[in-house]
Amino acid sequence: MYDVAIIGGGVIGSSIARELSKYKLKICVLEKELDVCCETSGRNSGVLHAGFNNKPKSLMAKFCIEGNENFDEIAKELDIPFKRTGKLVVGFTKEDKEKLIEMKEQGEINGVKGLEIIDKDRIKQLSPYVEGNFALYSPNTGILNPFIYTIAMAENAVENGVKYFLDNEVVDIKKSSDKDNNIFEIRTNKNIYKSKWIINCAGLNSDKIGKMVGIDEYTIHPCRGEYFILDQKVGKYLNMPAYPVPNPKMGGLGIHLTPSIDGNVFIGPSSEYIDSKDDYSTTKEVMDLLIKDGGRIFPHIRKEHFIRNFSGIRPKLVAKEQGGYDDFKIELREDISNFINLTGIESPGLTSAVPIAKYVVSLLSEKENLVENPHFNKYRKSIETFKDKPIDVQEKLIAKDENYGEIICRCETITKAEILQAINNPLGVETVTGIKYRTRAMMGRCQGGYCQTRITKLIKEVKHKKEEEILYCRKNSNMFVGKVRV
Repeated sequence: MYDVAIIGGGVIGSSIARELSKYKLKICVLEKELDVCCETSGRNSGVLHAGFNNKPKSLMAKFCIEGNENFDEIAKELDIPFKRTGKLVVGFTKEDKEKLIEMKEQGEINGVKGLEIIDKDRIKQLSPYVEGNFALYSPNTGILNPFIYTIAMAENAVENGVKYFLDNEVVDIKKSSDKDNNIFEIRTNKNIYKSKWIINCAGLNSDKIGKMVGIDEYTIHPCRGEYFILDQKVGKYLNMPAYPVPNPKMGGLGIHLTPSIDGNVFIGPSSEYIDSKDDYSTTKEVMDLLIKDGGRIFPHIRKEHFIRNFSGIRPKLVAKEQGGYDDFKIELREDISNFINLTGIESPGLTSAVPIAKYVVSLLSEKENLVENPHFNKYRKSIETFKDKPIDVQEKLIAKDENYGEIICRCETITKAEILQAINNPLGVETVTGIKYRTRAMMGRCQGGYCQTRITKLIKEVKHKKEEEILYCRKNSNMFVGKVRV
């Protein structure tokens, strides 16, 4: 029996779990995937937005501003990499400039600080390889690793007593037959969980969860965005995100260029409404479009720099015919007691995660007397990395643990010690991509050509698994069908 059951363990669900763990509550998180960053939370540009794209007085604007302003503190607490790079929204035409002026005015109404309209010379001063006749410059925009951020939130929640149940897809919700009918019975593909409260953070499936308790007014319209990833060799040419002037009907911010916190460059995303919430395909037509549109802003794109492509899906509340954005929906339902509903949490959801969590806790406190947990620890320590350390520190690491002396991933210089720490992660994730997301192994130029089999072997040995039991990312993504030689 739990006090609170959170459905969905992405960045929003995990932020809420961490925030609630500050109180004396018994909390569980039910996540249908095998890790916490398999869907929207891990499939995005990794940008900490400033808040000038969002309508004044909207929850999107409010929480984006708060999330941006306080992120340095959160990054320190969770020990995650983060950098304030600034951002350029570039334009070429008279109409573009008018739109940029509108965006600046909107941002200033929202409370965004430091926005400037700059000319071509200043663009070249700030980011020499970005093209544009003028731009809106946002100094407070930043970049982060969305995988590590989501994982860090979840791990810190676990360290503070939250229980995560992965591979638990909710299939039915009903009120208990007990005398106290305020208790929910939540049936998953694995078990039945009882909880006094439910918080719906199911992202792409938030409408599905809502319908299980009688909320019929929302429909999620999946909107896919495709990306290219460029080699780290390109990273030296792009020091901050560069965006086009967005088309307000497209439901996205346009195909842009974003440096990753680890030195790669993303081109994307596209914006395409699709029928399935689980179709992460990439298409040649869109890939060609990414190159064409991205090259207009950032001409330093060569085919030999492309190392991978991927896609993400936005959980939009607006249909294709309407276009644009709806606001976040975060509701303490009066028609359904003890149920807090979150739906339509698309961009800037990553930036807004902590303020959203604090808001949800404030809603819960209206109904429950929340008692502080004196043992709450807001700090989480990341995996000790090797590549970025000076030689004397590397020598000390090897002396302390000889596994730091064995390189498993050559492209990213990831050691056996780091892989083993990732395999023994607090969430109990055992997939190949679970190790990838926690260490960057397999994210280099060869995309796992050298290290993937070695990592698989370590998972097999540490977790005492058979070859055919090892999964790549999601259910039924078996790496092997029988015994293999590594």
